[in-house]
Amino acid sequence: MSKSIQSEVQKRRTFAIISHPDAGKTTLTEKLLLYGGAIREAGSVKSRKSQRHAVSDWMEIEKQRGISVTSSVLQFNYKSHCINILDTPGHQDFSEDTYRTLMAADSAVMVVDSSKGVEDQTKKLFKVCKMRGIPIFTFINKLDREGRDPYELLEDIENNLGIRSYPMNWPIGSGKHFKGVYNRRSNQVELFDDGNHGQSKSTTLTGDLSDEKFSTLLGLGLHEKLQEDLELLDHAGDPYDHAKILSGELTPVFFGSALTNFGVEPFLNAFINMTPPPSPRSSNLGPVDPNSENFTGFIFKIQANMNPTHRDRIAFLRICSGKFEKGMQVTHVQENKKIRLAQPQQFMAQDRVVVEEAYPGDIIGIHDPGIFKIGDTLCADNSGTAYHDIPIFAPEHFAKVYTKNALKRKQFIKGITQLSEEGSIQVFRRPNIGVEELIIGVVGVLQFEVLEYRLKNEYGVDVIIETLPYRYVRWVKSDLNQNDKISMTMDTMLVEDASENPVLIFQNEWSIRQIEERNKFMKLEEISIRS
Repeated sequence: MSKSIQSEVQKRRTFAIISHPDAGKTTLTEKLLLYGGAIREAGSVKSRKSQRHAVSDWMEIEKQRGISVTSSVLQFNYKSHCINILDTPGHQDFSEDTYRTLMAADSAVMVVDSSKGVEDQTKKLFKVCKMRGIPIFTFINKLDREGRDPYELLEDIENNLGIRSYPMNWPIGSGKHFKGVYNRRSNQVELFDDGNHGQSKSTTLTGDLSDEKFSTLLGLGLHEKLQEDLELLDHAGDPYDHAKILSGELTPVFFGSALTNFGVEPFLNAFINMTPPPSPRSSNLGPVDPNSENFTGFIFKIQANMNPTHRDRIAFLRICSGKFEKGMQVTHVQENKKIRLAQPQQFMAQDRVVVEEAYPGDIIGIHDPGIFKIGDTLCADNSGTAYHDIPIFAPEHFAKVYTKNALKRKQFIKGITQLSEEGSIQVFRRPNIGVEELIIGVVGVLQFEVLEYRLKNEYGVDVIIETLPYRYVRWVKSDLNQNDKISMTMDTMLVEDASENPVLIFQNEWSIRQIEERNKFMKLEEISIRS
């Protein structure tokens, strides 16, 4: 075993940041980058008119709307660790991109707005993390504003998400009267100063909380309240259990304010010490040890036109084992072909650096001439190692999409094909009809707006989008020879996906139950695996 690979694996921390929109995820990401020295000045996504934008939001439509619509990859070094952040879209309409990105992460940071608690999108993303069994760290944000009671927030997390919690620190006061936090692990008070712009802590005092100095510093009322809170947490709360944190059964909770930087640095320090380095990944041949000499990785994202000048296409590869070296030859397992990885890149949002070498946990971008699909495995040897496929989640909105100009049909098909291969849309076709009719499925309606924008700006195609009343999709898992015998309801449509698998789309759940009742031979599934 190479000591070099093993030592590099131990340095890596690869995690995704998830949240409901506006919880402060992108702000927290940028503050982590500030502490890592990766950027000098944080962007602002508060106003569409702002001249500065979050560095992780690179697509033009993101800058206009002030939201993240695609995942981005950010790498920096901090205290002898190499940090890979997968910053994901918070908006629910782009959740499938987040689902795929979570497959490449070793842990997740969940950002919760202290005034709102656990919101709908957070619940959906949490389920994916839970499905993967990865550690989940919680950052309760916006402590400098009026928010909900901290006990109520913990109860909200436990009841809504079904995970136990352990507060790593505890807020002292709230809103206008917010003084700071008490760090339970180091037994110290960390005070907040809202006039200190950019400082994570203005004053730190360590010692026994019964010491008079804390009473003087905080005032008698806050000091007594803090003592009561901590005593209650120690007796009634869950104990700290590192094994349960690593298995995703217990979430460490940190209180802070990303906007003011308060609590961000202590969070980062605790996080890199508590979260694990890359661990073995499941494959068709069993778990793959990241310390193995054999290079392997899988593609979890494809992004076309990151560089508008070159109209390129980049496949994002999560390295799972071995050492990557520029120019190395690997096997594209699904196609059983040898390819050379000549221009590998690492990212700071859209800014790229050609990388000479990379290790398990790292995310690199490789040029895709149109041969890769999401879920593909690359492997240095000929063992046939293949990582498990990434599931396709059910779209919830459907529309017919046409090009306004028939002469632009070629560009239209190219754009639809490439955006489908990215995973930003799903394409369905009605079999056995004279004129090809494209039906586009998306998770959220805002994806139609992004589709229209990107087709126009990246492919020069104006389109007509005609929304359809369908809301549910089920993949047909049965003997394909019996498809023509399916007993349908009037409001159900039979289509084929991009891999020509039969799919049914429905307007309501009643129709799904009717189809299942009428066609006992047929099994319907809500999630499909890319083939």
